[in-house]
Amino acid sequence: MSLKDIIKSQTFFSSLNDAELDKLVSISVIHHYEKDYILYYEHINTNELLFLIDGLAKAYKIDKHNNETFLYYIYADSMISEVSDIDSERLSSFSNMQLIDDSRVLSINYKKFKEYFLNKNIMCKDLTREIIKRSLQLQSLVNREFIFDAVSKVSMMLHDDLKMFNKLKRHDISLMLHIQPATLSRVLNRLKRNNIIDIIHGKVEITDAIALQNIYKDKTDD
Repeated sequence: MSLKDIIKSQTFFSSLNDAELDKLVSISVIHHYEKDYILYYEHINTNELLFLIDGLAKAYKIDKHNNETFLYYIYADSMISEVSDIDSERLSSFSNMQLIDDSRVLSINYKKFKEYFLNKNIMCKDLTREIIKRSLQLQSLVNREFIFDAVSKVSMMLHDDLKMFNKLKRHDISLMLHIQPATLSRVLNRLKRNNIIDIIHGKVEITDAIALQNIYKDKTDD
C-alpha cells in the first residue's frame, strides 16, 4: 500500500481531496517501530505531528520518586501528538509516549502542515476534534485518580477498555489503577456476583453494560 493510500485510510484525513493528499504526502513519512520503543519524552519540543497508523501507544509520566503514572492509551487511527498551542510552530510533549506493540507511525512536518492546511482553514475542525478527544481522556484521568473509588476505577476500565483489560496481567492493571491486586479481585468478584460481568477462563465478559457504566457515572454526577 502506498503512503497516499495509507493516509487516505486514516479517519483524520478522510476529508482531503486528491490534490491535498498529494501535498500531505510530500511532507510525510511512515516509521516502523518495535514494541517498547519510546517515541518521545515529556517536555520535548518537536516539529513532527504524529499519528498512529497501527499498533498501540501508552502515555505516562514519571513522578519524583521515579514511579510511572499511567495516563491513557492511544489506539490505531488516532493522533499521538499533544497540541496545546495552535499558534506555535513546534509541539511540546506533556507526557512520555511508549509503543507497547509493534507499530507504524505517520510523521508529518508540522510547520508545513500549518502552512499548507491549518493556515488555509483546511482540517482545522479535524484537529479540534482530536484536541477535544485528548481533553476527554485527561478528564477521565482526573476522575480516575481523584474522584473514583476502586469499584468505579475498575468499572470504567471494563466498560471503556475491555480488550485491554483482558490483554493485561491483573498485577499490571492494579498498578495502572493504583489499587491492590487483592482489591481488584474483590471488585471483580463483586461485579460477578451482581451479574454485571462474567469471568470465563480468566477473561472478563460484560453481561450488563448499563449497570457497569452507572457505577462510575454516579460518581461524576454527584
